[in-house]
Amino acid sequence: MRLAGKSGPSSPHVNRWRAFALLAVAFFMVVIDLTIVNVSLPTIARDLHFSETSLQWVVTAYALTFGGFLLLGGRAADLLGRRRILMLGLAVFTVASLACGLATGEAFLIASRAVQGLGAAIMLPAALSIVMNMFAEGAERNKALGIWGAIAASGATVGLITGGLVTRYAGWQYIFYLNVPIGAVALLLAPRIVPDSRLAATRRRFDALGALAGTGGLLLLVDGVAQAPQYGWGADRTVGVLAASAALLAAFLVIESRVESPLLPLSIFRLRTLAGANAAGLLVGGSFFGFLFIGTLYMQQVLYYSALQTGVAWLATSVTSVALAGLSQLLVTRGGAKIVMALGMTLIGGGVIWATQVPAHGHFLANLAGPLVIVGAGTAFAFIPISIAALAGAAEHQAGLASGLLNTSQQIGGAIGIAIASSVAASHTQALLHAGNPAPAALTGGFQHALWVLGAIGLIAVPAIFALVRRHELTDAVAKTTVREQQPALAGAN
Repeated sequence: MRLAGKSGPSSPHVNRWRAFALLAVAFFMVVIDLTIVNVSLPTIARDLHFSETSLQWVVTAYALTFGGFLLLGGRAADLLGRRRILMLGLAVFTVASLACGLATGEAFLIASRAVQGLGAAIMLPAALSIVMNMFAEGAERNKALGIWGAIAASGATVGLITGGLVTRYAGWQYIFYLNVPIGAVALLLAPRIVPDSRLAATRRRFDALGALAGTGGLLLLVDGVAQAPQYGWGADRTVGVLAASAALLAAFLVIESRVESPLLPLSIFRLRTLAGANAAGLLVGGSFFGFLFIGTLYMQQVLYYSALQTGVAWLATSVTSVALAGLSQLLVTRGGAKIVMALGMTLIGGGVIWATQVPAHGHFLANLAGPLVIVGAGTAFAFIPISIAALAGAAEHQAGLASGLLNTSQQIGGAIGIAIASSVAASHTQALLHAGNPAPAALTGGFQHALWVLGAIGLIAVPAIFALVRRHELTDAVAKTTVREQQPALAGAN
């Protein structure tokens, strides 16, 4: 692809922080929707007569399309215009949210959740790449990405408490209705305050074959690991799906190494810091989202917390994360990004391992508060430098790609972490039940084993960070201070 130029913002007087606020709100909607339905699943199952095997698809359908189409959404943003793709994703996400709230049967709700995930996959990389191009590498971008990382770290737990509150006082349908007015207002404001940027090329070639192979491979990977706890890791169905995923992903790599305009230029992985950040993103997704899943089940199935009580309990994590986000951003800006990233993953892994000590008759202050606070601190120190490192050194024309790649890593990691944790917990719980243990003790034992695995996943990220992340690359990225407040235009518009 030959670049003919780059388009600038719609106005030379763009208020970057006002545009950032709108993008952050859109991002917050997407992050919350990853977990907001978790505490409402029993109510949804009762009202719509879900079977036990079908209920998991309320979560899985969203994860499948979200994780599978992120790379495609990021590349489309680079090629077709980031604001245009942002608005397309917002429209799809908003309409699908309305459809979810109006659902009267399980098939319609599951299909609507899949479309909602597709809208999120289109919207999210476009939003993050706009942020990247509004702020050049340095102090201002670090500040913006610090806020972005805090949203990522806290949004999941905020989703849990919001789900509990809305389900308790309004009904599960309003979990989805909340997105409709927010999305509508964002769509109205986006053309006025969000600047646009895209590649202006004499030829725009779209890697359709690579898109099909890569997206299909990721969809099958997420489906295989998500359904493995139900069918078994050695079942023909699981092995077949994972084998097909491996074949498609291998084909994807071959295609990307040969086509003229690849969906995922493999040369981007020459940036070792970017590669290391995506490895850390994959592991933090597996550890943290798996912890949210197992922790919520422990609270509801063992301690018999209501949906609202479960959401309130997770406040310990989200409040800690938000409170420490400023400190994390400050430490990153002062050149300690690699150490901060490693510290964050150590805290997440250590906090999850601490949670393995929860008993069958646990209490919040004695058994849960400590691990929840430590994990919350870890998310503040991990998500922010990972976001910065994943974009450090990426060229302007690869902003959407780098954004989509990071979010793909985190979402695929989360799906894999939840699937592994579910499988470990279920198998050990069944073994304890067959040995004659009472249900609360058996469930607790299964959850404890799952937490050991999730803690180990978090800690594995620490040596990966030290092995892959280049200190000088990351330090160069966070040390630049080329952006000034009197330069409101996109970095890519010059």
